[in-house]
Amino acid sequence: MILNFEQLPDIQIKQLVGPTSQRVLHLAYHSKHVKNSSLFFSMKGENADGYQFIEEAIQKGAVGVFGSVHRCFQQLHDKYPHCTFIVVDDVRKTMANISKFYFQQADEKLKTIGVTGTNGKTTVAAYVRSLLTLLRLPTGSIGTTGIWSSHKKLTYQKSTPTTPESIDLHQIFHDLETFGDEAAVMEVSSIAIDQKRVEGILFDVAIHTNFSEEHLEYHKTMEHYKNCKMKLFEQAKTAVINVDDDLMGKDLLQLFKNPMVTYSLNKNSNATLRADSISVEEKGTTFELHYKDNIYPVTVPVFGEYNIANVLSAIGTALLLNFHIEDILNVLPQLASPEGRFQVIEGPQNQKIILDYAHTPVALTRLLQEVKKLTYNRLIVMIAGIGIRDFNKMPKMASIIEGQADEVVVTVDHPGFHNPNDIIDQVFTGFAHPNASNLHRAPTRREGVLKSLELGGANDVILLTSGCINGSQIVKGEYIPHSDEAIIEPYYVAL
Repeated sequence: MILNFEQLPDIQIKQLVGPTSQRVLHLAYHSKHVKNSSLFFSMKGENADGYQFIEEAIQKGAVGVFGSVHRCFQQLHDKYPHCTFIVVDDVRKTMANISKFYFQQADEKLKTIGVTGTNGKTTVAAYVRSLLTLLRLPTGSIGTTGIWSSHKKLTYQKSTPTTPESIDLHQIFHDLETFGDEAAVMEVSSIAIDQKRVEGILFDVAIHTNFSEEHLEYHKTMEHYKNCKMKLFEQAKTAVINVDDDLMGKDLLQLFKNPMVTYSLNKNSNATLRADSISVEEKGTTFELHYKDNIYPVTVPVFGEYNIANVLSAIGTALLLNFHIEDILNVLPQLASPEGRFQVIEGPQNQKIILDYAHTPVALTRLLQEVKKLTYNRLIVMIAGIGIRDFNKMPKMASIIEGQADEVVVTVDHPGFHNPNDIIDQVFTGFAHPNASNLHRAPTRREGVLKSLELGGANDVILLTSGCINGSQIVKGEYIPHSDEAIIEPYYVAL
């Protein structure tokens, strides 16, 4: 593609040095990903300043460089006159707009659904993808469990654990549209919104799940965290809102002026969709759905009362996309759940290993409530401190689990640049009795899974929690492949 930089839409150029147009075959924000004829977006990262990688990018084939300051651009142009250097106020916003243009506005050819909230994003995205596909609107998904088309999981090297960078995001939209999908649902994190990864996207539906403390290592204050999430609804045509969430739902009800569907687990609320008489069965959950003065009996193959709220959000999405309630109800018994969300693996001697990557205090509390409804002998729970998240949250996970399980294994997810033992020490500060004999330490997630399995016996439930759901562990900037399931199966085979 030939790009004339002075004619790109929605790009405000402060200074341009070098040729005004270039043949561009690739976009990159990381110097290691640069190829011949790439545009390189130089951004200040968490651990490095992008400017120090500009020459590496040019030597690898970059023909254009975007940056926010011009301190070195004239000197670089003297050295590399074939390359174009462009100064803009906001590199991230520019990257998002150019990515959208480069990939031919693929997002506008799809129905786009954005999901935000502290808990439930992954589950809601999976339910929406499954429900819309069952309703014959083939839908892909983007989020923590990876990239999925309506038919299968796709192979991508993800740029972030949840919401991809804008270059990757628009390529995924383009690929989904090429594969024949007609909609895409994506998890939209507060950090992604703040970093303008979804800049320029007008979502057909924005979904709100809930709001509680999280990501304060980045946002610093709850106010900033909340304000970032609220911004998603400024770029949405319609919304699905959880009215049971006082911390954010009430604000959205007042501020959002476009069409909306509301949902609640309180049958006496004024929500559009309300669930009542929730009953967990062996193969799923039944409930009564209240909608437009009618009551519908519903059976879904999901577990946990909190997941019924997630189901309601998916139903609300389908309604906003003009599907009829009767058609929605007909396919709900076939609804598919995401990987790693109350995923039950049957072990020997009637053991049950449950994978649920709850990694916030609220999510862990809800999960324990549901697990305790099961019949078991002993409960073994693994929790983890997440090295790339808020350290202040870690002790809260310990205080929640203390006294709730027979054995507790404390391990580490995504240690990042931290010493794993320092992370475990931080978790242990939340225990009132840190020297209790039923508390165990495991400095890697692999060791944590194995220790949890070793502690299990006949008729026990082994609950493996926390944030390792994206097929890897982030260690010093590297993504190290990891799968709990790949550890569990060989362990039992070897017995």
